Amino acid sequence: MPLHLEIVTPERLAYEDDVDMVLVPGIEGELGILPHHTPLVSLLGVGELKIRKGGTEESFAIVGGFLQVRPDKVVVMAETADLASEIDLERAQEARREAERALESGYHEGADLASARAALQHALLRIRVAERRHREGPRRGG
Repeated sequence: MPLHLEIVTPERLAYEDDVDMVLVPGIEGELGILPHHTPLVSLLGVGELKIRKGGTEESFAIVGGFLQVRPDKVVVMAETADLASEIDLERAQEARREAERALESGYHEGADLASARAALQHALLRIRVAERRHREGPRRGG
């Protein structure tokens, strides 16, 4: 029995399909979810969500949100979810440079500092996920 996966952001339905396995970045580490998993609700961390289906693997850069697991369905409600193959590496690297400049400028209100740190963390995550996909190519396994 397949596991139905939905990845939703405030802007869109980022992914919907039946999958074999999902690895999600929880706030205390990675969670592996297979069909018939025990029901669960959890906070998501920042990291890479991996989808395994029919011997292939896809990745998303995920930032925050919630995870709901039912025996036959997983719903990921993330603040952002960027498919690795759609991440523009140049734009992600420029976002990293902008966030680093903001942090180095020295003048920060509390909220600005937190925002700059969050932007840097998001940019670094997107770069890591995109570079891994570029290095490994679409994964196929057995």
